[in-house]
Amino acid sequence: MNLLQLSRRYLSILALIVIASAALTSCKSVTSSDTVDYKSAGAVRGPNLSYPPDLITAQADRRYIVQDGTATMSEYNAAVKKSVQIRSNVMTGIPGMRIARDGERRWLVVEKPATELYPQVKDFWQENGFLLEIDSPSTGIMETDWAENRAKIPQDWIRSVVGSAVDSIYDTGERDKYKTRLELSKPGETEIYITQRGMIEKCVTDTPGGACISTLWTPRPNDPELEAVFLARLMERLGMTQEQAKAMVAVPLGPKTPKAKFVQEGANQAYIELSAGFDRSWRDVGLALDRSNFTVEDRNRSTGVYYVRYVNPKDLGDTKGFFSNLFSSKDESGMKAKKYQVLVKSAGENSANVYVQNADGKPENTPAGYQLLTLLTEQLTK
Repeated sequence: MNLLQLSRRYLSILALIVIASAALTSCKSVTSSDTVDYKSAGAVRGPNLSYPPDLITAQADRRYIVQDGTATMSEYNAAVKKSVQIRSNVMTGIPGMRIARDGERRWLVVEKPATELYPQVKDFWQENGFLLEIDSPSTGIMETDWAENRAKIPQDWIRSVVGSAVDSIYDTGERDKYKTRLELSKPGETEIYITQRGMIEKCVTDTPGGACISTLWTPRPNDPELEAVFLARLMERLGMTQEQAKAMVAVPLGPKTPKAKFVQEGANQAYIELSAGFDRSWRDVGLALDRSNFTVEDRNRSTGVYYVRYVNPKDLGDTKGFFSNLFSSKDESGMKAKKYQVLVKSAGENSANVYVQNADGKPENTPAGYQLLTLLTEQLTK
């Protein structure tokens, strides 16, 4: 084979790749105009199928298993009719579902018990391309793994042509994870909170303005708009129309009203003073914990206690190793996590105080306790 023939052969192969990639890309552009498209950092991606809301997939699958390899037409028609009936019923949505607001915070209120909602919320995250690192029905808490929002990758002409074929070479340099907490506000009514944490990959240089010799994952600010996107998606998953969900989430938030103050009395007493009653303070502290590097293991609203674990990067010595471990599938419990109690105590009709205690419920009057109070104060004033 001479040089000209060889060149023509490779050009033909390249043309086929370009045509196939362009076809795949065009198909994607027709079916997806979303600005959020996550790909899990784990090796396995969760299911991405659209099931009717309130329908448990395992039970749905069993209806279509043919017993002993035979089935009559009447049985098949009855199964199809039942499927249509179920879909019609669940797509009407859940009555009383609404978005609640407090300043810059949003959460979903659903007139349904948390025990019934939890499996649906779990399926929702898996359908959106996430794996769950924390899955605790007993506490109503779940947390996804770190994932990349592929929709943030620039859609230039090169990616438009060959992006589908070599998609793995593109990276946004950002990762997100989401924590969901279900709170029973009153009998038959559940509050659902979704909080986002983000990381960004930054260059490490040997000199200011020098060449990038390595990269380091560092925290980036919380993004309330991403939380809003998933609140709207969850409302759709529970039966609301896309237009209704987006309209409810799009209502403007209230102004920032910092209401947390760090107070230190003497050398051995420090706490956070909140200018809100217990119910609102309990909610705000829960969101602050979710957005920080705390893991809520349990909580007791009647006593005002959150039982938490906290991983301090300084305790690990290797900050770079700590952040690289964030993207592994390992639980944070093995990374020198310490246990604390965060106490929310009413101090009047429109005030409450927040204290950090050790695992035994004693005051944590140590530099570590003050550091945790400072971290919470920063979150509560955002």
